[in-house]
Amino acid sequence: MNTAFRIAEIVLPVLLIIVLGYALGRAWKPDMRMMNRFNLDVFGPFLVLAYLSDKSVDLVSLWPLAVASIVVVLGSGVLAWPFAKLAGESPRTFVPPMMFNNCGNMGLPLALFAFGAPGVAGMVALFTTSNLLHFTVGSFIVNRHAEWKFLLKSPMIWATALGAGLGLSGLHLPDVVHAPIKMVGDSAIPLMLLSLGVRMTDVKREDFSMSLLAAAVCPVVGLIMAAIAALIVPMSKEQIGLVFLFGALPPAVLNFLVADYYKQEPAKVASIVLVGNIASVVFVPLGLLFALR
Repeated sequence: MNTAFRIAEIVLPVLLIIVLGYALGRAWKPDMRMMNRFNLDVFGPFLVLAYLSDKSVDLVSLWPLAVASIVVVLGSGVLAWPFAKLAGESPRTFVPPMMFNNCGNMGLPLALFAFGAPGVAGMVALFTTSNLLHFTVGSFIVNRHAEWKFLLKSPMIWATALGAGLGLSGLHLPDVVHAPIKMVGDSAIPLMLLSLGVRMTDVKREDFSMSLLAAAVCPVVGLIMAAIAALIVPMSKEQIGLVFLFGALPPAVLNFLVADYYKQEPAKVASIVLVGNIASVVFVPLGLLFALR
């Protein structure tokens, strides 16, 4: 019973912010393109930079999480590929959302509520590794002619490289610089959740059966690969918990942005993302059950 209450305490704040975003979306029908651009190119990169360059974060100790992220992401793609074939869908449409999960919008706040600041630092390691894979491997899955400039133009990639460089070198930003970066970055978490709630107002009935399949496949293959990663990567108990939480997360909104950029059935990908995030009400508590045991 205590575990159930603990899971409820973690999930409810996240869900309440998403519901608020949904309500605002229905009432105001806001155009979120500029806010999403800020999240992708400003708030998110500042969040990553702030945590990777934080004096209290030992990046060397987080390397198992980076390895585990690679195992979960690539392994999920391998396991999801046959489901795409069985469903008669293009793997270029179906597989990337199964690989790249919502570790930004949902994973960061869940890690904060479940494990505190150390959990956020660990989820940032999982998140940044997944993002690097998304802009490289993921882009080439969606479009074999993907351009490297898509990677090089991403502020998230540059923030990751700068933050990791500072953290690993032992150099740190002066507090007077780090503090405002962290303040701006911390705004990313609630804004990402509000944006996700607004986006859920666009769920369409088309391709709903395929989206339901994807909503189940994504966390199932993620949890299977999280269990494999826990067996083969040397991690602490808390890190293993973070990896199970990571594996249970639904598809990331970024999948839609990449699919739209390369014109790879973006409407289907949007449906997969939206239905998957709705289904996370069931699967995220399951991931937390593994994470908190």
